[in-house]
Amino acid sequence: MEQLDDVDLRLLMMLGQDSEITIKDMAAHVNLSASPVFERVKKLKANGYIKKYIAIIDAEKLNYGLIIFVNIKLKQHDKSIGHKFVTDILKLDEVTECYNISGDFDFLLKVYARDMKHYQDFVFNKLGSVTSIGSTHSTFVMCENKNTYNINL
Repeated sequence: MEQLDDVDLRLLMMLGQDSEITIKDMAAHVNLSASPVFERVKKLKANGYIKKYIAIIDAEKLNYGLIIFVNIKLKQHDKSIGHKFVTDILKLDEVTECYNISGDFDFLLKVYARDMKHYQDFVFNKLGSVTSIGSTHSTFVMCENKNTYNINL
């Protein structure tokens, strides 16, 4: 992995805060012309520092305001069961994030639902069909105080 310099880190910070910032605006912030900034951003993408550009959607405006963190314990711990669990979870639209974690649980899911009835349907009909799950524990978000995808470099 190559070493990033201060300019690269500043470009990543700017893009992390606003992926629609123009090359021209970034160039002005780092005191370079647009061409070298464009080449640096292109190289950062090619080297995997920038995975993709996304729009952060307001789930509440789309009537998906209920956020639930679901802790999952698997029935057993082996490679095939873990792989099957991940394969099954990737198919569930309500799950927006899935982490393999340490501690009392094996996985942590972030789930969006319209309301409690929608979440109940999700648990019984979708999550309940994932045969590798031993148990679940749901935590409901009352208020989202901070949500950022940017890394403070």
